[in-house]
Amino acid sequence: MLLEVRGLRAGYKQGTVLQGVDLDLDSGRVLGLLGRNGVGKSTLVSTLMGLLRPSAGSVTLHGVMLAGRRADVIARSGVALVPQGRRVWANLTVQEHLTLAARRRRSTAWTEQRVIALLPRLDERRGQQAATLSGGEQQMLAIARALLTGPRLMLMDEPSEGLAPAIVEQIAGAITGMRDEGVAVLLVEQDLHLAFSVCSDVAVMDRGVIAHRATTADFRRDPGTAHRLLGVA
Repeated sequence: MLLEVRGLRAGYKQGTVLQGVDLDLDSGRVLGLLGRNGVGKSTLVSTLMGLLRPSAGSVTLHGVMLAGRRADVIARSGVALVPQGRRVWANLTVQEHLTLAARRRRSTAWTEQRVIALLPRLDERRGQQAATLSGGEQQMLAIARALLTGPRLMLMDEPSEGLAPAIVEQIAGAITGMRDEGVAVLLVEQDLHLAFSVCSDVAVMDRGVIAHRATTADFRRDPGTAHRLLGVA
């Protein structure tokens, strides 16, 4: 198993958000992390990436303990983040983003040529500053930047947020490409159509814990659980 999370607790000054999360994810699998707003999905991503220090529990990647380590150490271990809101550097060009990301690469699995082949729109925008890109292009750039580090585990927080359906389809293609290359993907997503199209499994968070875990096929055959936990039919 690539990622193993046991009893993970974390929060902020206002209180504990993660109440003891248990989670497993193996290479080449895409796990959709679903749930209503405020149940702890983004907090879990931040904790896994080292942006938030846990108060208890363990996180291991191929048996190496990561819980409580700095974000840069976790990144060098093979974890990459596509954050909610993209967070690209406005004044840098697309090419400058790609060059900087490649310097942090831990393996040669994802070269610039491979990433551009997966996200060809970026090839047309190499000389443009990130601030001049559309929202969809910025999201592609955020994905490319993360891939160029050569991750074993990709954390993606709401990658479809605010994007047109055609761009969401391209994001789905990128996620499928990662999966086919053996990258494990933890996908936080509100767009169920996207989640169901790319995820092998889904986990639903509720009140800071994983309340339900199933294959995507089984979850789609159980509308009662989806309605109870997500409020959808």
